[in-house]
Amino acid sequence: MIQDMTLPPYLQKGDKVAIVSPARSITFEEVFPAMKLFQKWGLEVILGTHVFGKHHQFSGTDDQRKQDLQQMLDDPSIRAIVASRGGYGTTRIIDRLDFTTFSKHPKWIVGYSDITVLHSHIHRHLGIQTLHATMPFNIKDQNFNEITTESLRKALFGEKISYSKHITFWDKTGLTEGELVGGNLSILYSLNGTPSDIDTQGKILFLEDVDEYLYHLDRMMMNLKRSVKLKELKGLVVGSLTDMKDNELPFGKSAHEIIQEAVKDYSYPVCFDFPAGHEKLNVALYLGRKAKLKVEKEVSLLFD
Repeated sequence: MIQDMTLPPYLQKGDKVAIVSPARSITFEEVFPAMKLFQKWGLEVILGTHVFGKHHQFSGTDDQRKQDLQQMLDDPSIRAIVASRGGYGTTRIIDRLDFTTFSKHPKWIVGYSDITVLHSHIHRHLGIQTLHATMPFNIKDQNFNEITTESLRKALFGEKISYSKHITFWDKTGLTEGELVGGNLSILYSLNGTPSDIDTQGKILFLEDVDEYLYHLDRMMMNLKRSVKLKELKGLVVGSLTDMKDNELPFGKSAHEIIQEAVKDYSYPVCFDFPAGHEKLNVALYLGRKAKLKVEKEVSLLFD
């Protein structure tokens, strides 16, 4: 297990940030507002060759998507790599990527959802911090959440970020600290037993998901429990559980109840409804960095 994950250099005005599409396809019109926002922050935007490519539902063939990401990993002038959107596709190219240059010259990897593949793989093998944060697809119109984008700017430029929220009925009180890891539950479930499998021992685990059936949410939580990924946590932060679905014959438990039941035998603090995931309010989180989680009259998450 890698300790004390490496901190990539924070961005400064004039730095180059790359936008690539390792998963689902996206259009120029959907990315352009994010390009303007990054330029407003003083950054130079570099686009992957196939960022607007199209191959069935993907932004290009596996070779093309791998080529774009590899180029940006290897380019020392690129200081951050932002995934344009999620969907599905990163797991098809992860084993073909060469992280040798990236490990010597770390840079920020930014995204969520399908990009959980990169977060987990990089943490497991390279011990480099990454950013779970909003992506250009979510900044495609004037309705994006400014708290969301401002949290990304602060995280990239090294300004202090911390979050607080009201305690809920579902939360379990306590105080803890540890490296924050995790991401999309469905992706983590799919990585179990692979070289990109997440290491949760002694960590604070963050989970979020979207568009899942309740019975499958239960299946995934049972998988985490049976693979001993929940037992030795320092804490659990549950983000947005968006558009959960049920069958005609109801499962019988809500999403909150399913997760609460999976961790009821453990003593660590648990926070529900944290503002990160598949919602407009999706604050940036340093994954691989030590954080302090306080669940008392108010819930707070502070990064070292």
